Amino acid sequence: MADVTTLVEQARAGRPRAVARLISLVEGASPQLREVMAALAPLTGGAYVVGLTGSPGVGKSTSTSALVSAYRRLGRRVGVLAVDPSSPFSGGALLGDRVRMSEHASDPGVYIRSMATRGHLGGLAWAAPQAIRVLDAAGCDVVLVETVGVGQSEVEIASEADTTVVLLAPGMGDGIQAAKAGILEIGDVYVVNKADRDGADATARELNHMLGLGEARAPGDWRPPIVKTVAARGEGVEEVVEALEKHRGWMEERGVLAERRSARAAHEIERIAVAALRSRIADLSGDRRLGALAARVAEGSLDPYAAADELVAGLTEG
Repeated sequence: MADVTTLVEQARAGRPRAVARLISLVEGASPQLREVMAALAPLTGGAYVVGLTGSPGVGKSTSTSALVSAYRRLGRRVGVLAVDPSSPFSGGALLGDRVRMSEHASDPGVYIRSMATRGHLGGLAWAAPQAIRVLDAAGCDVVLVETVGVGQSEVEIASEADTTVVLLAPGMGDGIQAAKAGILEIGDVYVVNKADRDGADATARELNHMLGLGEARAPGDWRPPIVKTVAARGEGVEEVVEALEKHRGWMEERGVLAERRSARAAHEIERIAVAALRSRIADLSGDRRLGALAARVAEGSLDPYAAADELVAGLTEG
């Protein structure tokens, strides 16, 4: 069993192996998870969490790598959490630690970790919030969370990040797809990557038009900017960082950042509580209480809502 106190001290000192071990304890739902979270709690709250999402092929990994370089030039310590689709066989991340971010591998001011979604909808791994907390406690000034491609159910990044960046690219029908997926409601900053391609200006105009439809913003409200980049060449990336810093400043000034973080914590508490209840119900699957309730529902003498109330009451009493 790992000595959690030692691991936390080593992670704070910037030792990547300790950070890796702590995230592994989180991912594996180790029996030490509660001890880890208790040790990390007083050390968190300093990192700025930026989520990057968008359709496959828009250049999320390249953009993430370019942002890492930009933040490092500013002297910031950066953590990267790249959430990959899970292997259906091993449950591990298919893409592994990103080859395209290998230029940062030897930089002690950068920590990169891939995580598998393990079938969890929303594009984020179940353990991602805890992994973000590890990187925060380890002294990262900025944590970049790159998610799997956006779809109808994959907008969860907005609830886990302080600022959400939505990436699009010309010639991919991204504007319409963005509207369908509902991501126009979650973006704080929009980036049209691969802006050297034909149609980049048209994509930006279409996006700007869509953002303006039904707009009901009060004076002083945040209006998401649209930034054009060529991430592979590092073009426009400084402008993205500038937009991110402006959004962070706006949130801090208006108390939005504290509200988002509080909502994020509430969501996490709720998920942990629901998971604990589900686990207790699973333990009762062979118990006579659940079996008896199920039999009564099946025969029609009890409705499922009343049965659920009775089951929950029994769990809380027990």
